[in-house]
Amino acid sequence: MRDTAVVPATRPGGLISATGSDRFELAPGFRAAAAACGLKPDGALDLALVAAQEPCAAAGVFTTNRVRAAPVLYDRAALARSGARIRAVIANSGCANACTGPRGLADAREMAALTARALGCAAGQVLVLSTGVIGRPLDMAKVARGIALVTSPGAPPDAEAAARAIMTTDTRPKLAAGTLTAGGRRIAIAGFAKGSGMIHPRMATMLAVLTTDAALGPAAMQRALAAAVACSFNRVSVDGDMSTNDTVLLLASGRAGHPPRGDQAFTAALTDVCVALARQIARDGEGATRLVEITVGGARDEAQAHRVADAIARSPLVKTAIHGGDPNWGRILAAAGASGIAIQPARLRLELGRSGSRVRLVEGGLPLVCDEGAAVAALKDDPVRVRLDLGLGGADATAWTCDLSAEYVAINAHYTT
Repeated sequence: MRDTAVVPATRPGGLISATGSDRFELAPGFRAAAAACGLKPDGALDLALVAAQEPCAAAGVFTTNRVRAAPVLYDRAALARSGARIRAVIANSGCANACTGPRGLADAREMAALTARALGCAAGQVLVLSTGVIGRPLDMAKVARGIALVTSPGAPPDAEAAARAIMTTDTRPKLAAGTLTAGGRRIAIAGFAKGSGMIHPRMATMLAVLTTDAALGPAAMQRALAAAVACSFNRVSVDGDMSTNDTVLLLASGRAGHPPRGDQAFTAALTDVCVALARQIARDGEGATRLVEITVGGARDEAQAHRVADAIARSPLVKTAIHGGDPNWGRILAAAGASGIAIQPARLRLELGRSGSRVRLVEGGLPLVCDEGAAVAALKDDPVRVRLDLGLGGADATAWTCDLSAEYVAINAHYTT
């Protein structure tokens, strides 16, 4: 009998993907705080701190974009130099600190140094995150005032406020937590993320800070984080554009000890939390009215299924059809065929809707006579569920996106003006 289980998605404990009436908290050993320092012109929260009570193990996954923001460059070097013993993360919104040259890197270092000085640790033990408009320098006078506020002894602990402080075009904070019960020991995983536009896989596609009280070494944490990201954040696409600042960080206080039965159960629980955050990001895509869940089955392997699902998820024609409630299934098959995978059209099966009440539109690559009203209704669900079977094997993968509306164009047509 297994003695390892992920607690079901219920309160208390389990997976939490919205704040509800309970106060959201990070894993034991961590606190968060937020402040408004003036980087956002509307006076909203724009600086966040996540601090460990003592140096903790850390891991990170970063954007694969060749144009990388200063905080990405700084964090990668800091994790390598520190032996992944980290004390805090300081994050700002309102400015991406990307394409800012030597000054941007100096500002990232200064953010870390100011935070370290206030917390009484080494500058190399502080990681930095930034998000906002590319190509503008940070106003370091404002940042310094904000750091003084969030690091002061009187700063109220508030993880949800920290999640709000890193929002840009997001309409809501993204929070998730889970517990892993193993051998009678309870291990917590909790974190937050931001992301709404410039969202596409091949790393993380946003900012996220995850915390746990598990006792894991940096190498084990890096493996777990990479595996979790591959099945969650790397399967999200809002608009097909990859950011310069994408970062996911995992911090471990070690207070709960090492998960019995090894790291596999921890990785599964971490993946659940990351999936909850990834789904929230897709649902909150710029201008989105509903989440879209695309599952590709019948593939030879998971990588093949993911590649086809990703091609469908980033198709503007598919996304606009879903927004309009138009069951134009030819767009889905065309996107799958353009994925680069050697699919066989005569084996394709396409369905819309929830399990148990799916509407089958295509069988053997050919259209079926179906209830068009039911198909339209399936496209009005939230989430919209699309399932394509390739008929090539037994593997499957799921990707998440959103519908594409006119509001998306309006938001991005005037982003800096």
